[in-house]
Amino acid sequence: MRRFLLAMAMCGMTAGAQAADLPILRGGFTDGLTSSRVNWSGFYVGGQGGYGSSDVRFAGSNQAMTALLLNNTVIDREGGVSQWPLNLGKSTAQSSAFGFFTGYNWQWDDVVVGAEASYMHGSFGATSSASMRRFFTQPFSDSFFHDITSSASSSISISDMATLRGRAAYAFGSFLPYAFAGIALGNADITRNVTVVDRFALFPGPFACPAVAPPFCSTLTLTNAQHNRLLYGYSFGVGTDVNLVGGLFMRAEWEYVRFTSVLDTSINTVRLGLGYKF
Repeated sequence: MRRFLLAMAMCGMTAGAQAADLPILRGGFTDGLTSSRVNWSGFYVGGQGGYGSSDVRFAGSNQAMTALLLNNTVIDREGGVSQWPLNLGKSTAQSSAFGFFTGYNWQWDDVVVGAEASYMHGSFGATSSASMRRFFTQPFSDSFFHDITSSASSSISISDMATLRGRAAYAFGSFLPYAFAGIALGNADITRNVTVVDRFALFPGPFACPAVAPPFCSTLTLTNAQHNRLLYGYSFGVGTDVNLVGGLFMRAEWEYVRFTSVLDTSINTVRLGLGYKF
């Protein structure tokens, strides 16, 4: 009897010890199980494609050119042609693009910081034009009545765009949402043109300018074309990397870029990418 009671006591103690080692069920999950953590630290590289919208503000971009074209002319001194409010305004265009990215991550627990370079090739930019015509009911100091048309056009095409940026992220399992900010560089072709047509005669206008006989016509034009112009600006945005298997990850991202040199240009792009962390 003593042996039986002793055996029962030993079995109870063993069962209690084993029960203490079992995980407690909570909401269908066990505290004893832990999810694997992704190691985001290290060098990575990938490719990306996206779609973007360019907003270009052309207002006043050709005014200095018109003043240069009409420097010391009677129509500018007395007609103020270079100061006419030609409304080139704002223009928007859309474009697709593709490129690559590369960078390096440093990780402390779930906090990840990194440095990254991103490149996109596409055709971002826009075109705008405007024209204004005025005829004057009083002669200028040259004794002629003038009927003047001033026209202007501007276009910008950004074929290559790169950003150098710092990233800050926080890891949630296989997801790595991040925010970034940095500097932007662009390669652009910029063309600006101004044309002024002056019709004048000894009698009041407006005038149609026939081939012979008054009124007389004078056409002045100036074009400024810049190829492979380097642009500077800044960028910021948000995105997330998603670990798929091993070092392979997928990326979704939004980026805002602004270039303020020559023409004020803002570019918004959304992108999808695929990368590999070594």
